[in-house]
Amino acid sequence: MDSQNQYCVSRPIYSTRAFEHVNEKQVRETKTVKERLRNSVKCSPKLVTRIIKKFFPILDWLPIYQLKQWLPGDIVAGVTTGMVCALQGLAYSLLVGVPPVYGLYAAFFPILTYFILGTSRHLSVGPFPVTCLMQGAVVFSLAPDELFLYKGNTTGVNGTATMVVNTTARDAARLSIAASMTVLIGLFQFGMGVVQVGFLVRYLSDPLVGGFTTAAALQVVVSQLKLIFNVPTNNYNGILSIFYTIGDIFKNIKQTNMVDLIAGVLTIIVVMLVKEFNTKFQKKLPVPIPIEVIVTIIDAGVSYAMDLSTNYGAGIVRTIPRGFIPPRSPDVSLFNSFAGPSFSTGVVSYAIAISVAKVYAAKHDLVVDGSQELIAFGISNIFCGCFSGFVATTALSRTAIQESTGGKTQVAGIISALMVLIVIVALGPLLQPLQKSVLGAIIVANLKGMFMQVHDVPILWRKNKTDCFIWVFTCIACIILGLDVGLLAGVIFELGTVVIRTQFPNCSTLGNVPSTEIYKNMKDYKNIIECPGTKIFKCAAPIYFANIEYLRDQIKHTVGFNAVRVFKKRNKALKKIHQLIKKGKLKVTENGLVPVAPLGVDNEAFEIERDPEQVEGGAQQEVKGGARPAAEVEVQVDWNSALPVSVTVPKVNIHSLVMDFTSVSFLDVMAAKSLKLIIKEFMRIGVNVYLAGCDDDIIMKMESMGFFDEVVNRGLLFLSVHDAILYIKMETSSESSDDSMAEKISQMQDDKAPPPFTEDEDLIETYDNQHLAIHGLSS
Repeated sequence: MDSQNQYCVSRPIYSTRAFEHVNEKQVRETKTVKERLRNSVKCSPKLVTRIIKKFFPILDWLPIYQLKQWLPGDIVAGVTTGMVCALQGLAYSLLVGVPPVYGLYAAFFPILTYFILGTSRHLSVGPFPVTCLMQGAVVFSLAPDELFLYKGNTTGVNGTATMVVNTTARDAARLSIAASMTVLIGLFQFGMGVVQVGFLVRYLSDPLVGGFTTAAALQVVVSQLKLIFNVPTNNYNGILSIFYTIGDIFKNIKQTNMVDLIAGVLTIIVVMLVKEFNTKFQKKLPVPIPIEVIVTIIDAGVSYAMDLSTNYGAGIVRTIPRGFIPPRSPDVSLFNSFAGPSFSTGVVSYAIAISVAKVYAAKHDLVVDGSQELIAFGISNIFCGCFSGFVATTALSRTAIQESTGGKTQVAGIISALMVLIVIVALGPLLQPLQKSVLGAIIVANLKGMFMQVHDVPILWRKNKTDCFIWVFTCIACIILGLDVGLLAGVIFELGTVVIRTQFPNCSTLGNVPSTEIYKNMKDYKNIIECPGTKIFKCAAPIYFANIEYLRDQIKHTVGFNAVRVFKKRNKALKKIHQLIKKGKLKVTENGLVPVAPLGVDNEAFEIERDPEQVEGGAQQEVKGGARPAAEVEVQVDWNSALPVSVTVPKVNIHSLVMDFTSVSFLDVMAAKSLKLIIKEFMRIGVNVYLAGCDDDIIMKMESMGFFDEVVNRGLLFLSVHDAILYIKMETSSESSDDSMAEKISQMQDDKAPPPFTEDEDLIETYDNQHLAIHGLSS
């Protein structure tokens, strides 16, 4: 290696305590709740201005609007997007189950409020098929056709009166449900924005949203097949509803209206081909070809000229009244019926909008405020619901058109709203002959982008199998269980993968790159050496109640022994040694344990050897009962060599264990208690434990949880793994030549002394047993 690519650092070996002392650690200033409230209610002209601009983002960009540079692009983008938005509003109303004119309202009213309150300059606000389908599922379930049947004037084959659907009452009921649900969705979004919980949408990861929207696209296609084939089907909602709908379509396939089928298929083919052409020649075309508008105009003209409804029984829109209907308040009594679906629909609509907004904000170096977006969409949906519209969000295709055709600000959105307004007040009746199958085909053709997300599955499989499982599981769950329940199942599954990954984290044994301070996984590199007598254990995850037992098992695997089992085996061996000493079969000397020839009888009168200095003063020492305290004789027992008793004690080949906590982000109470117990289990068998790389926040939490005491103290903390290793080497080199794995047996006649680890109840009993074995030789 080139010497110029090397660096050399010379500094002291730092424990955490020494580093804090040398660098004069400061105590963090923590404000009380009272102080925070006092600061939050302080008022100044600048603060008021900032709050007003935050709530009304239009005040930020409108004063700096560049009329000559931006207005031409906004006009072109607004006109183009407005035509598409109007037709998509008509089409998506079929998904909600309300008359088409209310789709125009849903494409018009949300734009007005978002223009003032929204933070994205490029979003095209309006209906989106996924959210419309979720809302439509509620509408169809609460107001099915069966509730509005009445006896008609004609009779059937068996002579009974034919049942006819009262479409007027049905449409009125469905409209009330859709409008009330839209208001409730807006209230949920507004409330979430006020309390700043926009972060909740982060739990909807890209794989989860991809699987959900792909399943939703399939649900949309199935729901539109009945319009394209023009066959009767029942309305289903919930588990396996998509399969029941497909079954009804095949059951009534003989009733297919060929005019509607041909028109629908041709529309799908033409729209998809032209959209591909627009994409391929995007840079050469001044504006994308508005193929949806062209197809709609042609079909409406052909349908009117040939009177397809009367002559061929084609399903047409029929009624699109001019103008608006008066605003009305929502039916609050219905809120309990769709509170859950409203919340999930609100979250999904916000997730779609914020993801698209962030894409274009990053492209144009702008900022999007997530909480303000919630407020903007919440007020937009409340406003839209009061004017009989349905839920609004955005669509990537419409936003792409608005941005690619030169849209710079929400002025383009206002111009698109003007285009929709023209359709509402003037051009609406001209679209009354339009075939519903063509509207359904337009919806299906615009879903191609969602279906193309299937290509993400093999990519995710290669990159991250867990994300692939999330995508596939969410997609299948939404297809089988329905969109709302399937989304909930997907979120639970996603969170479960996170829990599993933290519950079974990646743990490794580290080794040192020679002549460096670098420590890497022993399994990954050949030129890595293990520090003699020391194991370095790393946990790359938070430590909490769910993974502490797994962590304990991984530590056992790393060191190669069970510290508790070693302790118990040593304890058992000590008890047997005690029995042999009492029987005179072993003799305690200063050189260790010496076997004594068997005499055939127990040596009950065995006298313990005493230190001469202690014997001289022994006459003056008395305790209760007149007994003299026994003098202590220390004996070295080498646990790695053969023992004079028939007990197999596991070998302990290390004297130190270093735990690398650089990747540990938090520690809970149960984990702290268990970790403290693990440290003491090693310390009582002569293995020192050190914690390296702990973040300051982790250390503060340890202190607040009472982690440190006389035994497990802050002296175990080191700034880095290398600091700990150098300290261990320094300590071992300065020790005496005594075997570091030896244990001292103290022969005493007094009762056992109180154990030092009284804080941990689980440890007291085992420690007491060892203490009896060590100190109860003369009992």
